[in-house]
Amino acid sequence: MLFGRAYEQRFLWEGPEEYRRVFTASMMVLAGVGTISWAFQLDVARGFVVLALPLAALLTLVARYVQRQMLHRERSRGQKMQTTILVGHRGGVASLDEQLDREAFHGYRVIGCCLPAAQQSDAKDAFNGLPVLGDLTEVADVVKAYEVDTVAVLPCPELDGSALRRLGWELEATDAELLLAPAVTEIVGPRVRIRPVSGLPLLHLERPELKGVRRLTKEAFDRTSAALGLLFLAPVLIGVALAIAGTSRGPVFFRQERVGRDGRTFSMLKFRSMVVDADRMVEKLVAEAGSDGNGVLFKQKADPRITRVGRVLRRYSIDELPQLINVIKGDMSLVGPRPPLQREVEKYGFDMHRRFLVKPGLTGLWQVSGRSDLSWDDSVRIDVRYVENWSLAFDFMILWKTVGAVVRGSGAY
Repeated sequence: MLFGRAYEQRFLWEGPEEYRRVFTASMMVLAGVGTISWAFQLDVARGFVVLALPLAALLTLVARYVQRQMLHRERSRGQKMQTTILVGHRGGVASLDEQLDREAFHGYRVIGCCLPAAQQSDAKDAFNGLPVLGDLTEVADVVKAYEVDTVAVLPCPELDGSALRRLGWELEATDAELLLAPAVTEIVGPRVRIRPVSGLPLLHLERPELKGVRRLTKEAFDRTSAALGLLFLAPVLIGVALAIAGTSRGPVFFRQERVGRDGRTFSMLKFRSMVVDADRMVEKLVAEAGSDGNGVLFKQKADPRITRVGRVLRRYSIDELPQLINVIKGDMSLVGPRPPLQREVEKYGFDMHRRFLVKPGLTGLWQVSGRSDLSWDDSVRIDVRYVENWSLAFDFMILWKTVGAVVRGSGAY
């Protein structure tokens, strides 16, 4: 783990990157022991190489996962947080504050901000609910006065290269970390590299890998897993079909045109959880009770169209299982953005069309992040994040989180 730097503070409790480094270091140890024992003809027990080392790696991953979940629970109660100040212009400070508050499990508790002197007259003593602790020239003094753990700096003209360099020198006398928020957001992980050019640390963004071998690997994994899933879940699917047919009038399955990759439409399959002709009742329901959705998606928490059996199916996402057939056909993926209706696509802005670079998914970031409880802006942000940062490891993480999201049933209505 030492050579993989998995013990460094910047990687501890950060999830996928931490686990990747632990796994890579374990494989290096396994390969190193095997190579050295072969080269020097050492009598190393096979059980040690085949069983002990892989088991140690697995137990390390499990232990770190458990510790990470315990830390997240403590942070949700406001414990073990890092006091943080945000430095930059008003718009950037407000956006970053909202994101850090939304994902509090990362452990940053924002106690205030530092704004340019010209913007403080408008902000008075507080801005967006945050106390204004000083201007951009007083950051180091604020850190000392409030014992700040982390300083997050957003891009702004006043903090150019020389000013940031001086700020870094001033913070060396404190225990505070200096974080620089890039102007390009929602792009993380292996796509981001620091590339030194002419003595400058330039942020290099790799192209998203949406084609080639990785895409073929994803499609092979999707179709194989979907076929095995249908085989394994056959008794459940038959039982659900009988329950639907025996409790409400109409077909067992519900077909609906959805928009998939490259904007092509396909017929998505679900178990019917509503009464027949439910689509034709939408306008009437909006007029009578409005929508609990986010302005684009129509949702009602107490939707009268949902049948008694359908309410259970939707609560645990069982109605989505027939989409495994769409995955086998190649219309959908196991993981991807939510498959939208054509009337929703007509309301999309430019950014949201980015989602059509990949297939829609049976599950995805939308499903594990709150589903129908999300605002439209959050839905856009989540879908763009998935497309920009897609990887097989990312898919596996979402599949793992889907289990918890289904059990909790948050946002499922």
